[in-house]
Order: sequence, then C-alpha cells, then structure tokens
Amino acid sequence: MRELADLKVVAAKEDHDILAMLRAELDRIDVQFLGALGARVAVCRSIAHYKREHGVPMMQPHRIGVVQQRAARFAEAHDLDSTFMKQLYDLIINETCRIEDLIIDADLDGSAA
Repeated sequence: MRELADLKVVAAKEDHDILAMLRAELDRIDVQFLGALGARVAVCRSIAHYKREHGVPMMQPHRIGVVQQRAARFAEAHDLDSTFMKQLYDLIINETCRIEDLIIDADLDGSAA
C-alpha cells in the first residue's frame, strides 16, 4: 500500500511540474504578446502624428477592413473563433482610434498624448 501512495505522490509532483512548465511557457508568450501589443500602439502613435502633420483624416474605414479581414483569415487558419478574433480586434482598433484622436486633436503645443 505504501508503494502505491508513494507513486501517487510522485505522479502528482510530476503533474504539478508539467503544469508549472506549461504555465511558465504561457507567461513567456504573454510577455511577447504584450510587447507586440505595445509595439503596435507605438506605431499607431507614429501614424497619428503623421496624419496630424499631413492633414490625413483619423478614420480610415478601408484600412480597418483590411486589418479585420487579416484577423478573420488568421482565426480560420488557426482554428480560433472568428467572433472572438473580431471582438479582440475591435477592442484594439477602438483603443488605437482613441489614441489617434487624442494626438490628432492635440493643441500644437503638444498638450495631449
């Protein structure tokens, strides 16, 4: 009986170790994901400054469509829920549009964004 209990303890520890390794991998991926998201927002800020300097309207519906279509194709190719992907990109696009608005509408002295 004691040997069976010892085996269960060892198996539980191995399961815990595997779970810990998988979670560590997920944490590394999250760091990369957040870094990529931060880089995306930084580029959007640069785009907003360009739009402001050149009088380009903030809203570019065609561009939003291109981004959404690419996300939909990615979802399909990677067996992800297309509704989830659309909602995720809606959030990202809405936030970058908000940031662009702040930059484009800022006073020339740079009082915003």
